[in-house]
Amino acid sequence: MTPLVVIDVVGLTPRLLAHMPSLRAVAGRGFQAPLGTVLPAVTCSVQSTFLTGETPAGHGVVGNGWYFRELGEVLLWRQHNALVGGEKLWDAARRRHPGYTVANICWWYAMGADVDWTVTPRPIYYADGRKEPDCYTYPPGLHDELTGALGPFPLFTYWGPTAAMPSSRWICQAATHVMKTHNPDLTLVYVPHLDYDLQRFGSSGPEAAAAASALDEVLAPLLDAAAARGATVVALSEYGITDVSRPVDINRALRAEGLLQVYRQDGMEYLDPWTSRAFAVADHQVAHVYVRDPGDVPAVAKLCAAHPGVAEVLDEAGKAAHGLDHPRSGELVLVADPDAWFTYYYWLDDAAAPDFARTVDIHKKPGYDPAELFFDPAAPLAAKRRAATALARKKLGMRYLMNAIGLDAGARAIRGSHGRLPADPADAPVLLCSDPSAARDGLAATDVKDFLLSLTGPA
Repeated sequence: MTPLVVIDVVGLTPRLLAHMPSLRAVAGRGFQAPLGTVLPAVTCSVQSTFLTGETPAGHGVVGNGWYFRELGEVLLWRQHNALVGGEKLWDAARRRHPGYTVANICWWYAMGADVDWTVTPRPIYYADGRKEPDCYTYPPGLHDELTGALGPFPLFTYWGPTAAMPSSRWICQAATHVMKTHNPDLTLVYVPHLDYDLQRFGSSGPEAAAAASALDEVLAPLLDAAAARGATVVALSEYGITDVSRPVDINRALRAEGLLQVYRQDGMEYLDPWTSRAFAVADHQVAHVYVRDPGDVPAVAKLCAAHPGVAEVLDEAGKAAHGLDHPRSGELVLVADPDAWFTYYYWLDDAAAPDFARTVDIHKKPGYDPAELFFDPAAPLAAKRRAATALARKKLGMRYLMNAIGLDAGARAIRGSHGRLPADPADAPVLLCSDPSAARDGLAATDVKDFLLSLTGPA
């Protein structure tokens, strides 16, 4: 059986591929095709579509997070695979090929997935509040095998103001190691690097081209290792990142109308989803608006439609048309203008912002926060000094607060985003495959599962 290696190069587009000769060589041996995406065009939703062949209406992953009505909490970036409905690619492959083996190297919703080898970022959360870089693996012994060979997973270059190439390099090296030592039939690899500078600086400047070129060099040894095994290589992307210039504070607009409620503790304001009549879960260029009383939906829709930066307000019919009509979705779904994106901010005075707002904390924030990619642009040197002081306290075993992230200044600094459906094919996702016999003129995101299944060989 021919091994299959599927590399999710997040943010890859035809425009960036021009700077990536190693990846272009994959298509040179095989083919390149346009690839559709889904709304919202964000990591968790699109990956789940690739692996199940379902839209979010089918698999239930309506964003990188959502309001868990049964818990009364907004939760982003959960990790358990049971959140994803539908038949997974590996289950379909095993029906065809009993004993088919699978390695998941950092694709999302990895924990609890029924695969043979798993690697996913997972910090150590100590009882005294410290957070240290690490990863989760299955089988457990793979952890020491990888960290012994590669060192600890570099978590602080995976996300945050120091996000950079080391995390993507580690992931590629881990995938190469697992392929060489365990020989899986299918190896899934998620490579995040293009997300960083494209959100920081946009997709049209020299930083984007430099990031693509640097990543291509890191991908080359992984591609060589796959070729040495005689593997079929598929490289694909979830979305393209495009230039933006405007943050849209939709929750502040809802609060100004008395729809969003907060509660106060120690002078800090926290979103109160239990008593709010309406609030939004911001996720890049898409926001789910949860409306408690159905009678309020028309008024909330009108308010949102009139707000600057909102391009579309999807009601039940609109959600159904985009494959987003799932109980986890908001009563309304907003799509931003092409040059805009949604913040999660709900406080009206920065002095009342919760302490987590100025930290990298993807699990406490009730929405996505790309400002975490910057030291506070309003005072970057002071932010770095605060971070250095916090790090020193951490090393001394003292409690610390890594409060280095800007609020409105950080939001205004963002220059790239995604989530909308692409308008320009040059900025849309793309699929490359080393097998010319599998050539297609184009694929929808919902076609990817069956396409990959066809590469595993006949039943």
